[in-house]
Amino acid sequence: MGARLARRVLLIGWDAADWKVINPLLDAGKMPALEFLINRGVMGNLATLRPILSPMLWNSIATGKRPDKHGICGFSEPDPHTGGARPVTSTSRKVKAIWNILTQRALKTHQIGWYASHPAEPIHGISVSDRFTVATSAQGAPWPMPAGTVQPEGMAESFAKLRVHPGDVLPEMLLPFVPRAAEVNQEKDRRLMSLAKIIAETSSIHNAATWILEHEEWDFLAVFYSGIDHFSHAFMQFHPPKLAPVTDEQFELYKDVVAGGYRLHDMMLARLLELAGPETTFVLVSDHGFHSDHLRPLGIPKEPAGPAVQHRPTGIFAMMGEGVRPDGRIDGATLLDITPTILTLFGLPVGEDMDGRVLLQAFDNPPQVERIPSWELEPGDCGMHAEELRTDAESSRAVLEQFVALGYIEAPGEDQKKAADAAVREQKYNLARVYLFSRRPEQAIPLLEELTSAHPEEERFARHLAQCYVVLERHDDAERVLAPLLSGAEASNAVANWLRGELHFERGETEAALKTLLRAEQLDSQLPDLHIRIARTYLRRAQIDDAERALAKALRIDPDSAEAHLWMARVRLRQRRDVEAAEEALNAVGLEHFMPLGHFFFGVALSRLRHFRRSIQAFETVLQMAPGFAPAHRWLARVHSRPRGDKERARQHQDWLRERRQHRRARAVAAS
Repeated sequence: MGARLARRVLLIGWDAADWKVINPLLDAGKMPALEFLINRGVMGNLATLRPILSPMLWNSIATGKRPDKHGICGFSEPDPHTGGARPVTSTSRKVKAIWNILTQRALKTHQIGWYASHPAEPIHGISVSDRFTVATSAQGAPWPMPAGTVQPEGMAESFAKLRVHPGDVLPEMLLPFVPRAAEVNQEKDRRLMSLAKIIAETSSIHNAATWILEHEEWDFLAVFYSGIDHFSHAFMQFHPPKLAPVTDEQFELYKDVVAGGYRLHDMMLARLLELAGPETTFVLVSDHGFHSDHLRPLGIPKEPAGPAVQHRPTGIFAMMGEGVRPDGRIDGATLLDITPTILTLFGLPVGEDMDGRVLLQAFDNPPQVERIPSWELEPGDCGMHAEELRTDAESSRAVLEQFVALGYIEAPGEDQKKAADAAVREQKYNLARVYLFSRRPEQAIPLLEELTSAHPEEERFARHLAQCYVVLERHDDAERVLAPLLSGAEASNAVANWLRGELHFERGETEAALKTLLRAEQLDSQLPDLHIRIARTYLRRAQIDDAERALAKALRIDPDSAEAHLWMARVRLRQRRDVEAAEEALNAVGLEHFMPLGHFFFGVALSRLRHFRRSIQAFETVLQMAPGFAPAHRWLARVHSRPRGDKERARQHQDWLRERRQHRRARAVAAS
């Protein structure tokens, strides 16, 4: 066990919190608690995973592992006891969460409201599940606590008293959010009821967190607030600037709700800071952001989890505590890095099977990271449930209804088998997208082939299957899958044309690729990734100025596109504008750290600028991520061969390149 860096750690989750909304509030002095935290610690963006679905993401935050490892692959799953569907539960998670690991080390550990935490686990402390806030009865009627909501069970009665029912939210409590609430016709407009429900659920979670801080010993507390996500889904369409479809009356009524939701969370953060005290290390994260500007979609896709189109792939990260750099910024953090960093704060080793890394750049003096093969192999009671534990049907139904109301899943209906089949279908689809996003298309293909065959009417399955085929250079298969998407009325499908353009590009048919991609642009000009592909096609055709213009379009749509900055760095290198190339490459890897090509472009720009020491670091980073990336070896051989370079290291890279050439020649001879 290493040196313990933090006496206590408080992990705070704000679902869907986004710097784009926060920064104007900070500038106006309206989020003083968060400003206090970031001025005394580090802050930065937190890159999410895909698909951007909260149950999957929050369990990746809690485990440091991708969904294919932790097992939560959607909002619902088949219920083996009813034959229907149920919300994903704590028994769906296949690996230990951070609170299970800390329980194994006898640290006093509490968890409140985390996604998919029901039934509450018997950890070394108090666990309050995500069913805690769901009101299953009308105001004034008995509101029983669902079995399994609180562990230890003897604490259930105490926590039941901390809940706030939506009916307890008085009209005057809505005025900070909707000053003209009295003008709302509540028979036709039910939004005030939604607002009261969000406030009640957020307050219930906060009451549980503050009660533990006031009454219990603790080493670690994880508390999850879903409020910002719910405020955003319900009211972001009314947030300034005004969207064209929103009426003036609606805008004036509801334009302050989202900002009010953030300010409510800031006031709650202030109380947590006060109760936890200065000896605590605070970690504040969100799983993703939320489009709040011109990128807000005007419609929601009519498919399960369609509302996720409103999510932005960049969340927030802030950390303050002993040994944390004050008033600093870190780049390249992902939500997979949170659990490894917390383990290091407690002086515990990181599992080698975790997909994240320790955020060493957050510390004044970066600690030594210890490792073990896997925490799953460590013996001892960790507080996890047995898989066969049954979930309460009534509370499951209430949570499913909430997911249906948010638009994330279809209503189960009376047909239980149909509901179970839909849950399996979405889990397979989400798992396939996990594989595709994590560069494992070969593992995604069997799932997508099955889904496409069983549901030919579902275009989304075919699109992702074609994408996998394109990546793996299975061009004929990609053409076969794309053909139905581009026939007849479907020829106006922007994404299908885009994929056809990708296919032409991969085949080296740049003229056909450009023609098809420009057609896709005519059909939908607000897709930043499409402009990036157009730019890459121009680059291959050596049309550098056209590539620059296409990337400028992408960055106007989404200034936080890591890939747009990456290829703009390539354009700047081609233009011999090396300072700007370095800046663009740094922007790219700041937004998405695991980007070997971004570090490579950065290294090339630095070498040209004669910053050799830093360029060597950049190229070595490339090889840590992609050991077989020959251009990085070539540049390292060149840089180390300079008059004051390291000739031995130059020789090592030259030998690697020579062996690679010999291996390729031998393979070519064998193939002939």
